[in-house]
Amino acid sequence: MNKAGWAIVLAVFLAGCVPAVRMRGSPEDLAAQRARERQLAGVERWQVRGRLGVYDARGGGSGDFSWRQDGTHYEFTLHGPSLSGVDLRLRGDEHGALLEGDKRGPLRGRDAEALMQQALGWVVPLDELRAWLFGLRAPGGGPAELEFGADHLPARLRQDGWTVDYRAWDTDRQPPLPRKLFAEKPPYKVRLAIDAFELDAAPTSTTAGR
Repeated sequence: MNKAGWAIVLAVFLAGCVPAVRMRGSPEDLAAQRARERQLAGVERWQVRGRLGVYDARGGGSGDFSWRQDGTHYEFTLHGPSLSGVDLRLRGDEHGALLEGDKRGPLRGRDAEALMQQALGWVVPLDELRAWLFGLRAPGGGPAELEFGADHLPARLRQDGWTVDYRAWDTDRQPPLPRKLFAEKPPYKVRLAIDAFELDAAPTSTTAGR
C-alpha cells in the first residue's frame, strides 16, 4: 500500500496549529498531500450525505446520514432505525450541542460525541471524522501517521488510537475527496460510504446548542 524507502516526519499547518504527521510515501505522494491540504484549508462550509455504520463487540447497525458544516456551526442527521430506532438530529457549535429524536426527549450538553454515545450506545468520533472525511488528520488530536496508495492519495491514517482505511476516492473532482472510509479503534468500528460531497454548501440553520 505504501512505497518502501521513505519515512518523513514534518509539521504541516492548515488553519492554526495541528499535530505533527509522519508521511510514508514518495515525493509525489507528499507533494500531492501538501497541495490537497492547501486547497482544503480555507473550506468552512460543506455538506456530505451517505451511509453510516457503527459497530462494537455487542453488535451494530447502519443508517443514512447527512452532515452540514458552516464554520463552527453544524447539523448532523441520522436516519437509521437499525441504529437507534428513531431519526436523530444533532446540531450545535463551539458553545454546546442539542440532540433531538431520542426517546427520552431532547439532550443538551457541551460534548456532541457524548450525546451521540448516550443516544446510540456506540462511539462515533465526530470531532475526528470532521477532518478524516477530507483525508486529513484531526487538528485537535495527537500525532498522526499517513500512508499512501499508488494513486498518491491517503490509503491509511492512524491517529489517537484510530486506524482509518480509505477504500475509495472521488478522483473526478479537484481536490479528490474520499468516497468510502473505515475507521477502527477496538472494539469500535465506524463505516462511511459517501454519496455526495458539496463544498461551500449553503449556511446551516441557527443552532440551539446554547
